[in-house]
Amino acid sequence: MPNLAEQIREALTMFERNGTEPALIGGLAVVAHQVVRATKDVDFLVEAEAADKVHDALLNLGYQCLYRSDDAANYVRGTEGLDLLYAHRPLARRLLAQASERETPMGRLRVISVEGIIGFKLQGFVNDATRTRDLDDIRALMQRHRASLDMPELREYFALFNKPELLNELLG
Repeated sequence: MPNLAEQIREALTMFERNGTEPALIGGLAVVAHQVVRATKDVDFLVEAEAADKVHDALLNLGYQCLYRSDDAANYVRGTEGLDLLYAHRPLARRLLAQASERETPMGRLRVISVEGIIGFKLQGFVNDATRTRDLDDIRALMQRHRASLDMPELREYFALFNKPELLNELLG
């Protein structure tokens, strides 16, 4: 069984060598925001300009690229998964720039805000309604952080994806 912590440490070292500062997104970011959930892969947001050098570095680490576009890439190495989302739109760039730093056993990690994670999870769910795990994560994050959520920012994300009624339902 792969060691997720070792995989993250290795990825962080690779990002540092390549002069890019990623931020954790996806399931591990949900966990970083105090919501218990299992995950099998690592997801990072990186600046779009770093896509080529990070791609080459991951291939050099033995990863195989399963999918790559201007927006995202998916890599595997054995049973380890590593997914990248590229920040090239202003909103994603802002979320990346504002990611908070945390010292962890894996090294210094930057993590996207709760609101940003909800926005990315909403995008995933809107793009593929079978991704009900994303909706579960949104619900759990909103419940856990309800008192401190930036509601105007959340309303902006739900409006962006034409889902204001879903926000109202989740706030119930």
